[in-house]
Amino acid sequence: MRLKIIKTGSFRASKKYLDLISKSKVYDVAINTPISFAGNLSTKLENEVFLKREDLQPIFSFKIRGAYNKISNLSLDQQKNGVITASAGNHAQGVANACKNLKIPCLIVMPLTTPEIKVKSVKRFGSKVLLYGDNFDEASKKAMQLAKDQSLEFIEAFDDPYTIAGQGTVGKEILDIDKDLDVIFVPVGGGGLLAGISAWAAQTQKKTKIYGVEVEDSACLAEAIKADKRVRLREVGLFADGVAVERIGKNNFDVIKECVDGVITVSIDELCAAVKDIFEDTRVLSEPAGALALAGLKKYASKISNKRLLAISSGANVNFERLSYIVERSEVGENREKLLSIKIPEKPGSFLKLCKVFGRSQITEFNYRFANKINAHVLVGIKTENEESFKKIKSKLVMSKFKFNDLTKNQISNDHLRHMVGGHKSVISERDSERLFRCQFPVRPGALMGFLKDFGSKWNISLFHYRNLGAAFANVLIGIEDKSKSKNALEKHLKSLDYSFVEETDNTAYREFLR
Repeated sequence: MRLKIIKTGSFRASKKYLDLISKSKVYDVAINTPISFAGNLSTKLENEVFLKREDLQPIFSFKIRGAYNKISNLSLDQQKNGVITASAGNHAQGVANACKNLKIPCLIVMPLTTPEIKVKSVKRFGSKVLLYGDNFDEASKKAMQLAKDQSLEFIEAFDDPYTIAGQGTVGKEILDIDKDLDVIFVPVGGGGLLAGISAWAAQTQKKTKIYGVEVEDSACLAEAIKADKRVRLREVGLFADGVAVERIGKNNFDVIKECVDGVITVSIDELCAAVKDIFEDTRVLSEPAGALALAGLKKYASKISNKRLLAISSGANVNFERLSYIVERSEVGENREKLLSIKIPEKPGSFLKLCKVFGRSQITEFNYRFANKINAHVLVGIKTENEESFKKIKSKLVMSKFKFNDLTKNQISNDHLRHMVGGHKSVISERDSERLFRCQFPVRPGALMGFLKDFGSKWNISLFHYRNLGAAFANVLIGIEDKSKSKNALEKHLKSLDYSFVEETDNTAYREFLR
């Protein structure tokens, strides 16, 4: 999705940031990062593509800028009392680094689900860490309460003028070097980086447009633009944890409405493909949020050519456990792997006939399980060079009288089905009682036991698949036998639990392979 922003035409909210950015103290700890020409991407996209390398900062993220600028501008009394913040990663490291340099007492509240590598990184700077809650919101509430109880200064991750100004130095650095860029793409979580960069760019030159980029499952800015006011998302995806924010910052949104040209949303698969692109051009493994701006750039560039485009490579604090998932999904994100469900006759020679359709196309996976004596569904992954080659394969399937469904963008297929062993239910009643749901629960010791205890024993679980993506939360697919007279009874039970369930009973992949 791509949304254009109708700018207010004034700089009432953003005017003050020119001075704040110019006077920012970030270079006590941060470096003026280089801009890299991305040769592979430029050739592939038929545009000149550049990367602003914030992944090269001392903490491998731009967050070092805003955190230090905010803390260094506290009064001596505020610094003496100490600071506190809540964060699951890069902001925590930025605050810890600033406090070490300024010799300020520091306490950081991190969710229990925070990967150990990030907890260790914060402790390495000498800050105290309190692990609390299953998510950022719970950790943040605890931090705010402690700030009040202990008279500590709470350091906002993005919604603060000094934080915005610190991040805005990224934009100043870019335009000090190159004023001929056509578009700068900026990742969006709470909006601090986008507000800072756009405040500087919009008021110092007219040529360069600024676009924010969000992940589809945490697009709080896009929703705010649609509603023309800040809105709180009911659910926030956590794969790109660095931008997993449920509501855009107030100060940030005021600036964005005046200075930003638009916002682009991308899928998780497109994000994974951008991680691969950054690696191929820089040999740096970006975290998902760090490659977000590039994913938006690629989407924008697909309809233009011969433009000069720059994306902020904003961070490289990737969880090693997440790499397998990123690699797996990058091919889908590049639109080079297709996932098909193909119906074949259950008789000798069917596999051979199907394989002849594919010819020399590379098969990435082939999943089959006997279902009945008449027909079977085969789940096939196929590597394709482009859409045209995929159209040819589909035409061959039609000519060979194979019925098929394209499951490439089917969430159940990608997150669960292709990793499951099993098949259809062996017994199907006249009124099949199984209903399918997906949900998430936190990745921590005892999480599965806690989930099952909360679920209780009234309802029978007929299918269960757990998928850990190396994030703070894991995807779960659960089948539940519902023999109650009222459909609302099960839904009422699920709503009473502390999990968010989405029904997938009518999902094509489920009906063809598991039901």
